[in-house]
Amino acid sequence: MIGRHAGGKACLSACAAIVVLAVVPAGVVAGLPAQVPAGERHGRLFPPQDLGLLEGPDRATWQKPDDIMDALGIADGASVADIGAGAGWFTIRLARRVGPNGVVIAQDVQRQMLEAIRRRVAREGLRNVQTRLGSDSTPNLPLRSLDAVLVVDVYPEVENRVAFLRNLAAALKQNGRIGIVNYKPGDGGPGPAPVEGVRVDSAAVERDAQAAGLRVAARQTLPYQYLLVLGR
Repeated sequence: MIGRHAGGKACLSACAAIVVLAVVPAGVVAGLPAQVPAGERHGRLFPPQDLGLLEGPDRATWQKPDDIMDALGIADGASVADIGAGAGWFTIRLARRVGPNGVVIAQDVQRQMLEAIRRRVAREGLRNVQTRLGSDSTPNLPLRSLDAVLVVDVYPEVENRVAFLRNLAAALKQNGRIGIVNYKPGDGGPGPAPVEGVRVDSAAVERDAQAAGLRVAARQTLPYQYLLVLGR
């Protein structure tokens, strides 16, 4: 991932797909391609030793996970991906939302993060999560299989954003949706400092989406962030 910093600061990571009967350590699920090695990527990597910084006690208050999942139409039985999953903060919530008849693919570019997620889902007793190693613009997702893809605090760290969006779109079912959550430009909030390139405004994401052949289906404002829901 380019992970999330103290209080929710962000860097990069993560993804989702079909019903599974057990947590699969190697990232292999019936009907899905085997995990492939990640390619080279650009941007900072969140230090795995700082995973505890991603779990601020007030994060659920300002992150609004239920509002985000509602906007994407994520419900029981859905197949979803958490891109840049990091320590699995959103992965756990997605897994509970989709239930035993759904599946969550937690994708990250760091093996240590995926190992942390596997330990976490085992502790939580969740049996509908698979992990998948990806690279910067190639998330390594199964084609045409997902109801939703969630990208939280990751987008600014992606080098080729149009290619990234096209690859995410290729993993969607016909009416699937992509949710992009970024910190708003300007001061304030628990996110990364508002220096050039670290915060991306929504207009830039919309231009990238248009170049990738996607449309904006919905917009939503969060306390410190914005959500764009993209579809074909």
